[in-house]
Amino acid sequence: MSKLIKSGEEARKALEVGVNTLADTVKVTLGPKGRNVVLDKKFGAPLITNDGVTIAKEIELPDPFENMGAQLVREVSTKTNDVAGDGTTTATLLAQAMIREGLKNLAAGANPIVMKKGMAKAVETAVEAIKANSQKVNGTDDIARVGTVSSGDEFIGKLIAEAMEKVSADGVITIEESKTAETYSEVVEGMMFDRGYITPYMVTDTEKMEAVVDDAYILITDKKISVISDILPILEQLVQSGKKLVIIAEDVEGEALSTLIVNRLRGTLNVVCVKAPGFGDRRKEMLQDIAILTGGQVISEELGYELKSATVDMLGRARQVKVTKENTTIVDGSGDKQAIKDRVSQIRAQIAVTTSDYDKEKLQERLAKLAGGVAVIKVGAATETEMKEKKLRIEDALNATRAAVEEGIVAGGGTAYVNAVPAVEKLIGKVEGDEKTGVKIIVNALQEPVRQIAKNAGVDGSVVLEKIKSSRKVGYGFDAYKEVYCDMIGAGIVDPAKVTRSALENAASVSSMVLTTEALVADKPEPPAPAAPAGMGGMDGMY
Repeated sequence: MSKLIKSGEEARKALEVGVNTLADTVKVTLGPKGRNVVLDKKFGAPLITNDGVTIAKEIELPDPFENMGAQLVREVSTKTNDVAGDGTTTATLLAQAMIREGLKNLAAGANPIVMKKGMAKAVETAVEAIKANSQKVNGTDDIARVGTVSSGDEFIGKLIAEAMEKVSADGVITIEESKTAETYSEVVEGMMFDRGYITPYMVTDTEKMEAVVDDAYILITDKKISVISDILPILEQLVQSGKKLVIIAEDVEGEALSTLIVNRLRGTLNVVCVKAPGFGDRRKEMLQDIAILTGGQVISEELGYELKSATVDMLGRARQVKVTKENTTIVDGSGDKQAIKDRVSQIRAQIAVTTSDYDKEKLQERLAKLAGGVAVIKVGAATETEMKEKKLRIEDALNATRAAVEEGIVAGGGTAYVNAVPAVEKLIGKVEGDEKTGVKIIVNALQEPVRQIAKNAGVDGSVVLEKIKSSRKVGYGFDAYKEVYCDMIGAGIVDPAKVTRSALENAASVSSMVLTTEALVADKPEPPAPAAPAGMGGMDGMY
């Protein structure tokens, strides 16, 4: 296929047009008074959002060279989203500012390679300054503040803080669509997995259609139970002492199931059968997790155990097991605390070495079930369009709070970048030539977020910037929502240090690539196929 090639100034101009087209669309969403962008969808209602990465992913430009510029900046927001989960609009804005200033200097004859070196030094200094100005997250209030600033909604901030407090550091928080218009969170106590009872004949509450077994003994096996004689010895021991049993097996069927149902209905034996969770190797690991949590033993031929020779000592114990049609929850297992701790450490080690995102997610879920618990935030709204928009905001806010717990918080509203400017300006005297130009590019870019937030609030960005810089106070900034100057951290306007850092690093990385570009190569668009003739002579009216 033949190619189109552009080089030099012409190539960089095309890239800049693409960069600006995407960045100008995204940056209107920045800050508490940022606007929304409506994205057309081929199917269903349009999506209304102020999430930078979601908007960037939708933009494709018709000109192949301009599209390259847009896709490069899209990479900035995607990478920032992957690393920190938020700050995508800020990253896009920073990249645009760096590219704009850099291209001006290239046109004036600066050397891009030397300039790139200066930019790298300046970013390193700025990141160190951001880290130095960061504070550790102290308690639920700080988490709520981060969530509030990220989502622009105090209720969402508090909801996330509550959920994080309930499930601890190892817990998992998932976001689901609510069946009502309400947005709320619920916490699953104990270990829950997505398998319900094998037969409804085993329910204890016919109104709720659930089986609740208090002070339960739990038989855990990876075998299929189809003959009652396999489990008869253990059943006899339990019947004599009046104990209640939950069987977690690959399946219970045939004669074994019908015998258990008959005895259950007669009241001879209180038993509930549940299919084992997961598949393959993951199932074996999850059964082992359940065994450790309940202080039992997985009865498996691989481990040298047979069902016929199982004893009561090999069964797990729990204060309560609740089984519905879809889920099973084990509350307050009687497992050894040290054994659970060791298992948690083992799963953590697996998370550290795994490269698959899917495996990491599943391991994280297992860790949460053993150590922290699972909280579910149910997102509700009056319309589906509003619910999708709200769900995106909650996802961003949740990622922001996780990032804040990891690396602490800094002053929000772009103030953290302005606070890093003096440290970067000191570099100007230490470097020479085009390296100095590179440092100045970063100094200018660091001031761009404050300008844009002020502009989106209808205020002159340059005036706001001068006021903040002249105060010379760390953390002093502009509250664009109330349109007042204040101590940002004191006012609860905070950003996660990780988000602030990642946005800057990723913006600088892509910008320096754009500035060192000398030629662009793109596929030549294929000419449109000739249109079919309108009609065929002599065949009027025939189909």
